Amino acid sequence: MVKVCKFGGSSVANAAQLRRVRDIVAESEDRRIVVVSAPGKRAEDDVKVTDLLINCAQAVLAGEGPGPELSAVVERYAEIVRDLKIESALVEEIEADLKDRLSRPIVNRQRFVDAVKAAGEDYCARLTASFFNATGLPARYLEPREAGLLLTEEYGEARVLEVSCDHLKKLKETEQVIVFPGFYGYTPSGHLVTFSRGGSDITGAILAAAVDAEVYENWTDVDGIFVADPKIIPHPPVIAEITYRELRELAYAGFRVFHDEAMAPVVRTGTPVQLRNTNNPSARGTMVLPDREVRRGGVVGVACDPGFAIINVTKYLMNREKGFGRRLFQIVEEANCSFEHSPTGIDSIAVVIRQNQIDERVEKLIKERIQKELEADSIEIEHNLALVAVVGLGMKHTLGICSRAATALANAEVNIEMINQGPSEISIIFGIQAADGPTAIRALAREFFGR
Repeated sequence: MVKVCKFGGSSVANAAQLRRVRDIVAESEDRRIVVVSAPGKRAEDDVKVTDLLINCAQAVLAGEGPGPELSAVVERYAEIVRDLKIESALVEEIEADLKDRLSRPIVNRQRFVDAVKAAGEDYCARLTASFFNATGLPARYLEPREAGLLLTEEYGEARVLEVSCDHLKKLKETEQVIVFPGFYGYTPSGHLVTFSRGGSDITGAILAAAVDAEVYENWTDVDGIFVADPKIIPHPPVIAEITYRELRELAYAGFRVFHDEAMAPVVRTGTPVQLRNTNNPSARGTMVLPDREVRRGGVVGVACDPGFAIINVTKYLMNREKGFGRRLFQIVEEANCSFEHSPTGIDSIAVVIRQNQIDERVEKLIKERIQKELEADSIEIEHNLALVAVVGLGMKHTLGICSRAATALANAEVNIEMINQGPSEISIIFGIQAADGPTAIRALAREFFGR
């Protein structure tokens, strides 16, 4: 069987981290496909290589030249090469390639930025393969074009094309370690295009699904997925097992451990995902599975995401007016807003949207259209809300979860402005003031996890 391993930016930030990566890969002969991100921060005040590259590209687009960031990028790799004591000619190749990318004719600005910012993963994969070989671990750098990773022509937001699976599945037969740059692929016409930021997770998931991997190991700098945000709750427990659906619900409400879009390929194939810590490889981490054994009382995690607004509309006898909801959602859609939740009453309906989708102009437009076209009795748009999610498959079979959560919030003096529970009963969503988010998480963590 084959294991696909993806190592994030913190796992490849410097030579010491790459030595850990090498030891992890060498530990199991099944770890034969390795996906790497661009080097991340070495310390809190450091700058990620991808950010340096984006700054280079933007400076060139502004007609200013790449600036000091170009030298900073080259020096990041030069430092790693020196510390690993591998072939120094690699640094010259990196510098020449980056200068070439930055000097190409700018036919399409987004295409230009994608070609530059993807260089971080490409150089890291070349360097990693060179280091593996220098230390006796047979490895081969494989560029996405050669492998046949084809994506849609949506710069910065690309999606994988189905034909890629046929191209990539042959990688299952490899005997040496393949080192694959994450984050980017190519359009059928041959142009480099990237996924959204953090898209190396997506690359790993695509490869894991294509080769029918035993497991997709996603290596980062934490021990797994926690039951609550460790920035709010000191030392929260790690979730041992979680389903795709539960993780999706928690990710929606603020968990940022795993890229949302990376779930799609592994969900289709039922490939398990294991989130593990490069700095603590003995920890089992979190297994993300198609299904798991459900226990009563099963709240698996709580999460909070600020940055929402809610459109509250009331009209007497609304329930008797055919098409009212459809017309309201059409107004929201035509204002270029997507709705997140929509709790309703007999004479009222609320539409929750992301705060960043509604500025003063959009708010005025929505209000005017609702008043004119729906003749609403009242329209209120409330800003600065947070959505708090209580998630777990076992909640469906356990009495009193909503009551316990609401009571915990009330005791913490957190006012609930909205409650929504989907038909699957896998999560309960509470709308609260954004400022109350940390208080709400602390209250819920005490209630369900004794923290």
